[in-house]
Amino acid sequence: MARSRFRSDRGLTLRMGGVSFALGLLYVAFGAVLISVFFNGGGVGGGVIALAIVLGMAWSQWYFSDTLALKSMRAKVVEPHQAPELHAMIDRLCALADMPKPRVAVAETDIPNAFATGRTPSHSAVCVTTGILQRLTAEELEGVLAHELAHVANRDVTVMTVASTLGLLAGFITRWGMYLGMGRSRDRNGAVGFLIVFLVSIVVYAISFVLTRSLSRYRELSADRSGAYITGKPSQLASALSKISGDMARIPSKDLRDTGAVSAFFFAPALNRDSVSAMFSTHPPLEKRIAQLQQISRELGEH
Repeated sequence: MARSRFRSDRGLTLRMGGVSFALGLLYVAFGAVLISVFFNGGGVGGGVIALAIVLGMAWSQWYFSDTLALKSMRAKVVEPHQAPELHAMIDRLCALADMPKPRVAVAETDIPNAFATGRTPSHSAVCVTTGILQRLTAEELEGVLAHELAHVANRDVTVMTVASTLGLLAGFITRWGMYLGMGRSRDRNGAVGFLIVFLVSIVVYAISFVLTRSLSRYRELSADRSGAYITGKPSQLASALSKISGDMARIPSKDLRDTGAVSAFFFAPALNRDSVSAMFSTHPPLEKRIAQLQQISRELGEH
């Protein structure tokens, strides 16, 4: 966890370490299989191509994570003179938390939500939608922003970005292998090599999916706690959460699908009308989050 005034969360730290270690092993194994297959099928040239893809995809996804996330939401970075109240609120929270100020962005969409992204606290961004700005009071919005800043300070945004990269890479390699592996070689060895890559990619994607979902649910609870303690107003965060979750249910499915690239990073889940299994959810149940905030409210003696 980054050094800030946000309360430390040992559970989150241990989970991030475990997920990072498991994904690291998975990434090494995946890369080894790819390099082995392409060396056998295409000699040194094939192995070099595979290695370049493995390293290049991982680095670019990590390095440009904030830019890619903002572009996927068509969000624009705003300066203090363009959004003075929003900047003032984030300035105050960053001072309270003793952390670097992230870039501030606004996405023009009626979807009421917010998210944080970035590779480090010094290279991060917090984005809010026009929908959430129109629906929340100042105190509710402050609670949401404190939640998002907690993600940055805890560095769980970085871990989630790296974790999601592996799943994306596995899917990419499956399609790329079909084109280059099978298309290049019609002999038995080429077919076997493609089959190995295809099967390994499926396994890698499945494991990374489970790991990221498990971490994602816990990190939301952790950010709720951190945000509530730093503002001292857990009831306002609970109010924002209830209000946004209710409004999200009324957003058209088509609009929600357009946010798929960053839905796991949202403050409140972009629920699909067809999604029913908590096992595949990126967020914990609303009732659990509200109950936790109510407990913190009683602990702080909030009125």
